[in-house]
Amino acid sequence: MIVLMQNEFVERDQCLIDIEDRANQFGDGVYEVIRIYDGECFLLDDHMKRLEYSLREAQIDYNLDQHHLKDLLLELAKKNGVHDGGIYLQISRGSATRSHPFPKEATPTVIAYPLNISRPLEAQKNGVKATLYQDIRWLRCDIKSLNLLGNIMAKQHALDVGAFEAIFYRDYNHVTEGSSTNVFIVKDGVIKTHPANNYILNGITRLYIQYLAEQLNIPFEETVLTVEEVKHADEVFISSTTSEVISVVEVDEQPIGNGQPGPIVTQLLDEFFNYHRITSLT
Repeated sequence: MIVLMQNEFVERDQCLIDIEDRANQFGDGVYEVIRIYDGECFLLDDHMKRLEYSLREAQIDYNLDQHHLKDLLLELAKKNGVHDGGIYLQISRGSATRSHPFPKEATPTVIAYPLNISRPLEAQKNGVKATLYQDIRWLRCDIKSLNLLGNIMAKQHALDVGAFEAIFYRDYNHVTEGSSTNVFIVKDGVIKTHPANNYILNGITRLYIQYLAEQLNIPFEETVLTVEEVKHADEVFISSTTSEVISVVEVDEQPIGNGQPGPIVTQLLDEFFNYHRITSLT
């Protein structure tokens, strides 16, 4: 495996991270996961725009254009011969003597490497189960940061109870997102999902679904959902870079609709690849 380390390509066993890198000790960094289909990075420009946003909000001084990061990622995929898979990219604030405040002098640490990702065809065909989980995370979920302990605890809880995903709620009148996905419902033919604010990560696939809805003339509404609205929706579905679009057919043992993937989700999946070569959504 070839890895991008700073601005160089090295073998995996040559990619060494300092023990005092702030990613290790504070989760002080941001990341992206980029899907590759047919040898092409899916919506790479949108991932780069979101990465710039996360870096800016986290006050990590790293200029993507100056370091030609987009070109380096494309070269990384090429060097590894990635045809159907993905890339994981991480930028930390860098290495410095352990202290909570931002170090005055630190060079951001950049690593990226290929991921084995395949389409979740069985889950897309049959749908998945989800469970509700109280959202105990911080209030800047719009930053795609390395601080994911709350997310992984929720995901593990979902697996422990036999579910695929945990759906976060802050109170019963405020459903936010999934542990690693965005959450949508369909009610009376309208797709509804949480507004893109600090309570959720504005997923790239979420943006793509909004684009697909526009192309298919399906009404799309950004609104705060309640737990009851989720449980009594006609359809519920989730999205992410790795999940694409997956129907949720049961939430905490309560069937959604008829307990099968619904027509809107099916339509979105049928059209998913008809537009996937567009270069940017934002």
